[in-house]
Amino acid sequence: MANITGIRFKKAGKIYYFEAGDIALKAGDYAVVKTTRGMELGHVVIPPGGVTVNDTGESLSPVLRKAEPEDIAKEKELNGKSEEALIECGKIITELNLPMKLLSAEYALDSSRLTFLFSAEERVDFRELVRRLSGKFKMRVELRQVGSRDEAKLLGSYGRCGRELCCAAFLTEFTPVSIKMAKEQDLPLNPMKISGACGRLMCCLSYEGEQYKAMKARMPKVGQRVTTKQGEAVVVSNNPLKEMVTVELDTEARIDVPLDEVSY
Repeated sequence: MANITGIRFKKAGKIYYFEAGDIALKAGDYAVVKTTRGMELGHVVIPPGGVTVNDTGESLSPVLRKAEPEDIAKEKELNGKSEEALIECGKIITELNLPMKLLSAEYALDSSRLTFLFSAEERVDFRELVRRLSGKFKMRVELRQVGSRDEAKLLGSYGRCGRELCCAAFLTEFTPVSIKMAKEQDLPLNPMKISGACGRLMCCLSYEGEQYKAMKARMPKVGQRVTTKQGEAVVVSNNPLKEMVTVELDTEARIDVPLDEVSY
């Protein structure tokens, strides 16, 4: 039976699955694995045996070994070199006048590949850039364009709530967020107030979306006639969180009534 382990390469990054074989690993360990980007150092978040084959549905690559102190030291050294690579790449981008924003540089653990991540409003012809970078660093160079959400996740920042961006802190995958979720929560449909650092709708709009939907399903509709202890009335507004209904009586007086005292 397969001995599968879950490994993450970045904070709040997606978990990837590998075949651990007979290698003893536990959560918190570092492991060396082979990926499409070369040899990489990953952080074990799910120990072997915590996942079954059917959970992944993937053809899994093997874990090469549990990371040695030399591997961890090598990773730190390459992280330092990545900063230098960013500077050099930035210079060439400026020379070529390419409309792109450089975000990060990542070396494979065996120094077989150097990957640059960037963002841009449109597709960029970076063939000349790759040619010059390959000649300069004497290794295979890959450039990957990412979207605005991934850019915010890579760079990190703080949201209007004052906390670290969810995508940078704990979200491993982006879920669809719609304007309907903001409407359900009666939020102002002002893009400046419901958009995150990435310019897209804030991910947190989805956290309470289903709860608001369920709460509002229990509330009477605005304009609906209802019966209260004070008499017949028309619904003016609702407060799902407090389960209160604002109604206007036939006397034109407006009062707040608990939901359980309203019949319709």
